[in-house]
Amino acid sequence: MKTLQLLNQQIEALRDILGGSQKRDSSATAPTSQSRSSLGVATSTRRATPTRSNSETPSSQSGKSASQKVRQHWLPAPVSFALAIATLTGTIGQRFYNKPELEVGTPAPQTIYAPESAKVADPKTTEEKRNAAQIALVPVLMPDVKIDRQIDRELDRVLERGSELRNRVKPFPYLAEEILPLSNQRYLRNCSVWEWQAIWAKVSENEPDTPTPKSVTPNTDKNQEELLDAIRHAASGGLSKGLTQIVGNPSTTSAPAIDRLKAYRQQVSPEEFEATIREINLARQRYSTALAELAPKTPSPDQPIYTRALFDLSDREWEALQEGVRTVKASIVAQGIPEGLPDEILERAVSLQLQTIAPDAPNDIATSILVAVLEPNLRQDPERTRQRSEKAMQAVEMVYATVERYEPIVVEGEEITQSDFVLLDHFGYVRRTLVNWRGLFGFGSIVCLAVGIYWLVERRVLPRARGRDRLLILLLSLSTPLLVLLQLPTTSLPAVGLLSGSFYGSTLGSVVVVLSSLLLAIGIGPTLEVSYPIAGAIAGLLGAAIAGRIRCREELALLGLGVGVTHGVAHAIVNLILSAAAGPVSLVLLGAAGLQALVGVAWSVVAIGVSPYLEHLFDLVTPIRLAELSNPNRPLLQRLSREAPGTFQHTLFVATLAEAAARDLRCNVELVRAGTLYHDIGKMHDPLGFVENQMGGPNKHDKINNPWLSAKIIKKHVSEGEAMARRARLPKAVQAFIPEHQGTMLIAYFYHQAKQNYKGRRQVREEDFRYPGPIPQSRETGIVMLADSCEAALRSLDDATPEQALSMVNKILRARWQDRQLVDSGLTREDLSKIADIFVRVWQQFNHKRIAYPKAVLSPTCQAR
Repeated sequence: MKTLQLLNQQIEALRDILGGSQKRDSSATAPTSQSRSSLGVATSTRRATPTRSNSETPSSQSGKSASQKVRQHWLPAPVSFALAIATLTGTIGQRFYNKPELEVGTPAPQTIYAPESAKVADPKTTEEKRNAAQIALVPVLMPDVKIDRQIDRELDRVLERGSELRNRVKPFPYLAEEILPLSNQRYLRNCSVWEWQAIWAKVSENEPDTPTPKSVTPNTDKNQEELLDAIRHAASGGLSKGLTQIVGNPSTTSAPAIDRLKAYRQQVSPEEFEATIREINLARQRYSTALAELAPKTPSPDQPIYTRALFDLSDREWEALQEGVRTVKASIVAQGIPEGLPDEILERAVSLQLQTIAPDAPNDIATSILVAVLEPNLRQDPERTRQRSEKAMQAVEMVYATVERYEPIVVEGEEITQSDFVLLDHFGYVRRTLVNWRGLFGFGSIVCLAVGIYWLVERRVLPRARGRDRLLILLLSLSTPLLVLLQLPTTSLPAVGLLSGSFYGSTLGSVVVVLSSLLLAIGIGPTLEVSYPIAGAIAGLLGAAIAGRIRCREELALLGLGVGVTHGVAHAIVNLILSAAAGPVSLVLLGAAGLQALVGVAWSVVAIGVSPYLEHLFDLVTPIRLAELSNPNRPLLQRLSREAPGTFQHTLFVATLAEAAARDLRCNVELVRAGTLYHDIGKMHDPLGFVENQMGGPNKHDKINNPWLSAKIIKKHVSEGEAMARRARLPKAVQAFIPEHQGTMLIAYFYHQAKQNYKGRRQVREEDFRYPGPIPQSRETGIVMLADSCEAALRSLDDATPEQALSMVNKILRARWQDRQLVDSGLTREDLSKIADIFVRVWQQFNHKRIAYPKAVLSPTCQAR
């Protein structure tokens, strides 16, 4: 047993060294607010300054016991920030080490000659050429059978639609060609109402008594509207352009039709002529109806394909058009249509094919049909494209920079090229310096600015950050440049975003990712390809922005998958923007994007895997960890339910009250839930010493009959609870609920018992009957204190009204306020009023009335029925 205790003490000492945990000078540990910051949702636990009058403001030390005086085992904030600046500058500023004075793009200070002949490999230029060959590679295309079938189906649908429209105007010709030629029939069917009226007037001008046939004007809304327009046009003086134009001076279009109708009228009887006019009117009516369907009021896919020219085709011409369209479609589809082909080029190709293959088909209609139904049918062939890519890479041989003995490598004043630099570096003429102090100090000032920005954000969103928190942020930030030193083609920014966002919230996590990526781009420079930090920063920002809202590992795993996909897509987009190749995107680029997506997922897996260890090592309380600690199947909670069932039920009701209040006051609900479930675990050391576990049995304290000993048993549940929490390695933020929910409150029952029974016989000191403290140091622990104080009183109310319950709760809360138990919690008087209302509302939900069942309903006979 002693060995186990010694081991636990060593573990606690190690955790104190790592994170600067705080110790009290008494045996009962009381973590301060700095060691209990709710790191998962830091902003929700920010302490609010209580609003009181001057007479109510206590001194900074009032209400605190001597055990609250703590000593910080961590470097002060200025020292830790200075350490961060030094380490970040030294680690990320890699470009300022071993830097050559003569670089690519700088002018040569003098003419430098080669001491001997040399042939030096230039891997950088070779890699650039191979990458350019991969990106500029034209992929191998192959026809897509599914798209070909889709084009066939679409063409059949369009041609079938054309046939349906043409059936609306059949028959055509609607008169024998001996009566009227096809051109006259087309004109008479297509002309407007007022033109047709004028033609009829011209045909019958020599016989004024001849009545107009009843069906001379089709009874359609369109024709009636045109006729009214013609009448209005004539009434306004437009007869010269209307009826008078045709009657007095027939146009070249209407004159042949007028002449033929006059001649035909002279050849046949009036009845036959009237029948002919009726046929013309019926044809005009069918044509008008078909035109209305051709151009519907609502947009239609067929509208841009067919025009009224469709109805001017004869049946023979329509058949020729369909045959020509199918033939040209088959030819173009066989040749293949690539992605990105402009419409005007496709239209020109279709028109040329029609003129060559189907010269008899009406070109305009056929072209519009084919352009509407044709679509790209060529897709990349991955295997052949990969083979071509490999051949293209193999075709690029290693590039060498050569120079002969005593030949000048560079001439004074000329710009140094990559091949020149390779030769100069080979002969040791680039004049490398061990450290570029000027550049390093300049970069250090940038790091100071970045650390200052982080400090300002930290003060706002995480005001009670600990030294161990800054250490973890620093280690996460240093992980990326360390990977660059290992020359790995990736950054750890996705994992940094996920971890920092999950531990410290979205705002601080996003700031860490942005600052880390900017410092990385500035400090490392051309050593790292620019697409890696940009893609990593975008993926890390996504992870940091969402991780702070995650409440379970499953959601974190889904977020990791999204981070990986974002990483790959961002890498591809950046490479496309930076690529100078104008050709199509090659499979090599897509393959690199897919590889980076897998890398992003891998970083997410790493982040999820190490997060539990970091939570324990750095004493972090994330929402996920708090949710796991609140699982009733945890060993400590299972023991509590078995060994102290009354206390467990008391804990559940207190948790319900505290959670409701924390949610309305926008506190850390997860922390309140977990802290409440463990706040009374110390009662397992002597369950029968507490009335809720006696189950109506004899009271242990009646037998003891010693108020001091009874108070010692009651107070011991705090120290025992802290010891149990340490053995279970609960977070300090959760451990804080064990002493702080009792604060330094007076154990009133035994104190008054001692005053009554030992009055004049023994000195009764109030401090002997007070808990050791400390008083609540956060709003969360203050809420649990109030909920714990009101729980028993609310349970005792059966028939009380809500007003009576509220009055009782307010008295209890006022007593805690006057006892100065809440001076350091951040709770205000306004908060206490809200808490009282919330407690009564929850009590009403638990204490709702039920219908009293009649005895007859509960009888066995009734139940059997």
